[in-house]
Amino acid sequence: NCPSKPYHDVDTGRWYHEGIDYAIAHGLMNGVGNGMFEPESSMTRAMLVTVLWRYAGSPAGWGEFDTLADVNAYAVHPDHVAAANGIVNGVGNNKFEPDSNITREQMAAILFRYAAKSGFDTSARGNLDQYPDRGDVSGYAVEPLSWAVAEGLIKGTDNGNGILLDP
Repeated sequence: NCPSKPYHDVDTGRWYHEGIDYAIAHGLMNGVGNGMFEPESSMTRAMLVTVLWRYAGSPAGWGEFDTLADVNAYAVHPDHVAAANGIVNGVGNNKFEPDSNITREQMAAILFRYAAKSGFDTSARGNLDQYPDRGDVSGYAVEPLSWAVAEGLIKGTDNGNGILLDP
């Protein structure tokens, strides 16, 4: 069974194939329409929050969060849910920026908070000193990125000159 087979742009020989099949089979992602999944595209902040909301079973009654100016007009309820539960923080200036591409350090922080609030053990820490761009990590993201590295969620990117965190 290959849930990603109907998507024209998913190469079943690529490293991401099994992850895409899992996400589709478990209802976490549905593609972007017109038979496309866009596996090489960037993920937005709203997309990640929506995936986590679906992973949690699309629960109702988590509460609404309406203090971030750009979320009020935004139609995706999971943004409200995640913010209300302390999983996702705004980006400053009373903004959530749901349509902005998510950075690797933002993703690590969101996954870290989600895991902790879901009762998962988040005590593991990896060594960020092995990455030459360790100094580019924002203060809020040091602990979450260290956890994500220890858990194997982030392994770094190879730019040809070494493995970077690319926070």
